[in-house]
Amino acid sequence: MTATVAAPQDGPLAMICGGGSLPMAVADLARAQGREVVLFPLVGAAEGLPVERFRHHWIHIGQINKFVTLAREAGCRDVVFIGAVIRPSIWQTRFGVKDLLWLSRALKAFRGGDDHLLSSMARLLEDEGFTLRGAHEVAPQILAPEGVTGHAQPSEADRADIAFGTAYLDAASPYDIGQAVVVANRHILAVEAIEGTDQMLTRVAELRANGRIRAAKGGVLVKAPKRGQDRRFDLPSIGPQTVDGAVRAGLAGVAVVAGATVVADAEQLVAAADRAGVFILGLPSGASS
Repeated sequence: MTATVAAPQDGPLAMICGGGSLPMAVADLARAQGREVVLFPLVGAAEGLPVERFRHHWIHIGQINKFVTLAREAGCRDVVFIGAVIRPSIWQTRFGVKDLLWLSRALKAFRGGDDHLLSSMARLLEDEGFTLRGAHEVAPQILAPEGVTGHAQPSEADRADIAFGTAYLDAASPYDIGQAVVVANRHILAVEAIEGTDQMLTRVAELRANGRIRAAKGGVLVKAPKRGQDRRFDLPSIGPQTVDGAVRAGLAGVAVVAGATVVADAEQLVAAADRAGVFILGLPSGASS
């Protein structure tokens, strides 16, 4: 099933960037479509990205006024949040004097899960005249396709575990905990929390190594967006490092929701999965609401 996306607007695109490979991939795809891109890499998260290939301005988390001023000067109206960021405490957030106008709203935004924080910050920027766009709206090529990608195929037991995992993630959605779970033999081995998917997979590998998980191999990683999630930001994502983590954890494969999961470095991901004999499965979009 093909995801429905809104048509990007004209004018430069502002991208607030965290770490990982996704920010530059999305920026390159947007520019390839003829769109000017202005990057706003976050200090403490985006170091190491080749941001010099684009017009860019480094900002700290919390420097709302600086972003608003620079984005307006550049003529940006559309904004994309993309990339990995370790959520800071409100006291680690750097607010300038001119940001104090937004401070009370920012304090309220931090009182909740990640979805609440991101949605609150989105509303703040929308009140300043910006339009928040999902990365998939400006670069729909990054979304996972439906069906098996690569050579390995899930078994019937794997599919039963996938159904069990998607049901759990849907039920846990209201608690805004995480977007991933590891399931084996209809038994939950690990749930993603604040550590993220990679660290969760490392935890599963350690549990297997010390005998807490008795089977040497087996199980699946399932990722799905939360029910009712604002899909303009923080969609589940996978990349080659996800496959590496699944292999270390002894898993048979990875299942994600097609059209609602961002794929980083798709060619390398498929190549890594094929080398390891790990399946990558895109579930129909109805698999998660």
